[in-house]
Amino acid sequence: MEDYPNKISIKSWAEEDRPREKLSGQGRRALTDAELIAILIGSGSRDESAVELSKRILHHYDNDLNKLGKAGISELCKFKGVGEAKAISIIAALEIGRRRGDTEIKVLDEVKSSRDGYNIMRRHLMDLNHEEFWIMLIGRSSKVLAKELVSKGGLSGTVADPKIIFHMALQHQASAIIMVHNHPSGNLKPSREDLVLTKKIADAGRMLDINVLDHLIITDGGYFSFGDEGLL
Repeated sequence: MEDYPNKISIKSWAEEDRPREKLSGQGRRALTDAELIAILIGSGSRDESAVELSKRILHHYDNDLNKLGKAGISELCKFKGVGEAKAISIIAALEIGRRRGDTEIKVLDEVKSSRDGYNIMRRHLMDLNHEEFWIMLIGRSSKVLAKELVSKGGLSGTVADPKIIFHMALQHQASAIIMVHNHPSGNLKPSREDLVLTKKIADAGRMLDINVLDHLIITDGGYFSFGDEGLL
């Protein structure tokens, strides 16, 4: 085990260097990511301060809060000094931050472009470690009637049954649908299976007079539109 000689606790630091006092005296923007996480953690261990523990956690995730935001309770509990309560505090705080980002974009009730579809659906599909397949059910005048989860899968794929998709569309009396799924890998390139499924659903939609407007692939970094790329 690594030695920690002459460690100084946060209580022994100059008051302006303690995370809580620093936030109170200098404002929230004066704190580093590690110091903010240290406030959530509350305390470190006999071997390291809360700030040092936070730095160690951030270093493991390449100092990327988006990567940290995907970590689960069991994963965070692997760090020495982090128990279930501390892990839950970190996860809850990062989820609040994510939801705040969602509310900064006006919630749309109609879709007139692929960007509109992305803005509506991204909150459901970002930060996931597995694939999910959704459909947006569209009525007259491009109004969004509903958003339905069709299936969940693993890291590399999920199954979307056309019968389920069009049953949902008929139930809502939708005149059009938009298919949406995520790629946890971050790769926006459609797979062969994505291309085959898109064509299959679009062909079936024409037979039922239900227009398939688009198929969106969403990652944490952006989206790919089959419609924009002429693949429908």
